[in-house]
Amino acid sequence: MSSPISIVMRSMNDGPLIAATLRALYEQDYPGGIELIHIDSGSSDDTVEKIKETNPWKLIQIRPEEYVPGVVLNRGMRAARSEWVVFLNSDAEPANRSWLSELVATAQSEEKLGAVFSRQIPRSDCQAAYAYDYDRCFGPERESRKWDHFFSMVSCIVNRRAWEEQPFREDLQYAEDDEWSRRLKSHGWAIAFSEKSVAIHSHNYTFKQARRRAYGDCFAAAASRHDAMPRPFDWVIGFVKAVLRDARQDFTWCLRENRLPEWPQDYGQPRVDDARESRRRRVRRWPNHRC
Repeated sequence: MSSPISIVMRSMNDGPLIAATLRALYEQDYPGGIELIHIDSGSSDDTVEKIKETNPWKLIQIRPEEYVPGVVLNRGMRAARSEWVVFLNSDAEPANRSWLSELVATAQSEEKLGAVFSRQIPRSDCQAAYAYDYDRCFGPERESRKWDHFFSMVSCIVNRRAWEEQPFREDLQYAEDDEWSRRLKSHGWAIAFSEKSVAIHSHNYTFKQARRRAYGDCFAAAASRHDAMPRPFDWVIGFVKAVLRDARQDFTWCLRENRLPEWPQDYGQPRVDDARESRRRRVRRWPNHRC
């Protein structure tokens, strides 16, 4: 890929973080250069001003109420010109100058790759429970490789041919990347992980934010899966078991990483962001259950 590659970035009120992301993006060692397509969802801070300072190839501004993940992702793909299109969240900072070239190199490694996603490492202020989730999902000995499926849209590259065959659904508010990548695989496209392409990205959610995100993810995942018959589900027993399991795993990880004082404040929090596998197991068995 010696010609410019299209990069689609989404943002809303990411002023404190976007400058570092944009700076790292324009410092990439990718020889073909980039064409940045930025879609901002009605930021009210200085996000748009910081975007304009970099003179992006395209700046698309929509109102906050217009934001639907699949709609915006499809719009970004239509605006892009390259055969492979990169998606990078505005709060996901490339960790080094080779983030893009490593992502592209992995995309070229197989014949029928539909998408490739980067490794993510948490920020230095990430709470222990969430830092552990990133280790489970993206670490050197990541647990996610044992799961039936895992993908993240935060930092990834998409094959245009795969997208033309299977565009993003536009009726989901959460888990659109999970549904889309599962659908790709069911139609013969492969999904790959680029371990050497690294982005810095994490969130510290409040309990209310975590609950809303977890509920939305599970509801969307349940709505998008119809390959299993619903079965009775004792949610009280399931919830208690999940909390105890997470508490035990958090304790072990905090002990190993010398972060044990953080364990009491973090244990039992709902798992959000990219570590969704425990919820997916329940959704897969009981697709009509609202987590």
